[in-house]
Parts: sequence; structure tokens; C-alpha cells
Amino acid sequence: MDAAQSFGFGSALGISVLGFCIVFFVLVVLMVVIRVLRALMESVDTRKAAGAAASASTAAASVPVGPSMSINPNMVPATGSLGEIKLHKVDDTTAAMLMAIVADELKAPLNELRFISIREKN
Repeated sequence: MDAAQSFGFGSALGISVLGFCIVFFVLVVLMVVIRVLRALMESVDTRKAAGAAASASTAAASVPVGPSMSINPNMVPATGSLGEIKLHKVDDTTAAMLMAIVADELKAPLNELRFISIREKN
């Protein structure tokens, strides 16, 4: 007799049920591991966002305000953007300062102005 004929119907059914139980148990364990990892990643992301917001607020609080750069506490920031800007041999910080100065001098929100390119003049 070979091995296939020595098993009865009850034994084969028991082995099949045991196999299904093992598979579903492993799937449940994987599901729990994935949920735990997702929760850990979300908590890390929220900590990073909170840290970035805190550092941005301290950086904004330490920016000196000159006589022409007065801050109006009732001003509501505008939303939106008017496209891309090309910077030619100008770093991002300098470009941002120039755009802020132009917006302040024109008394216009920065997002209503369109800067096409900024180039350093020799």
C-alpha cells in the first residue's frame, strides 16, 4: 500500500483543517505586524512634522523686522501660487528675501505677484 491509500477520510480532513488553521494564523500574525509597523511610522511622521513646525516657528520668531517690514497681525495669508521661477546664480534664501521685499514695497500679497526669473546683476 502506498501512503495515499493508508489515510482515511477523517485523517485527510483533519490534516487539511490543520493546514488551513496554520495558514490563517500566519496571516493574522502578519496583519498584526503590519498594523504595528504602520502605527510606528505614523508616530514618527507626526513627531517629525511637530519638530519641523516648532523649528519653523522659532525661526520665524527670530527674524528681525526692519522699519519697512512691519508685520500686520490682522493680515490673513493668501493661498496659491503663480507658477515656477528660474534662478540664475542666486540661492533660494536670497531669492526669497528679494521676493518678500518686492511684495512689501508693492503692498501686495506674495502669491499675487509673478516672478519669472531672478538673476544677479554684475
